[in-house]
Amino acid sequence: MNGKLIIKGHDKNIFVKFWNWGWGIYYKNPEIWNYLIVGLLTTVVSLVTYFVVTRTFLDPNEKLELQIANIIAWVFAVMFAYVTNRIFVFKSKNKNIVSELSKFVGSRIASLLMDMSIMFVIVSLLSLSDIIGKIASQIVVTIANYILSKLIVFKKK
Repeated sequence: MNGKLIIKGHDKNIFVKFWNWGWGIYYKNPEIWNYLIVGLLTTVVSLVTYFVVTRTFLDPNEKLELQIANIIAWVFAVMFAYVTNRIFVFKSKNKNIVSELSKFVGSRIASLLMDMSIMFVIVSLLSLSDIIGKIASQIVVTIANYILSKLIVFKKK
């Protein structure tokens, strides 16, 4: 199924045109669109975890607690991201899950260091809001994670 909506007599309907246009864009590169959807959901997992942690028991104004909150959010996001990227984005058939998971976690550690650096600069050095820092870091990290996943983790043989 290509996702096109066919309703007899409604081919000029704006909703039908918009729906078909959207599916046309999706099917030109579904992997990137699936990654963006999964990445958005992963970001939600990370942000929700981070904000629950910093609004309940860790203080983002304390440098160490800020980084601990970031690591906790990272762990939850990585668990979610591995499963969803493997199944829905890259459709991995790799039977060596341990190797694949190790590469995934390794690449995510690299992006965690990026995330922590961005948060440190924006929140601790520039004294801007942790919300601004977290959103900015998530944009950079999402792009880096796609590149690392595509080229290293789920590389097609």
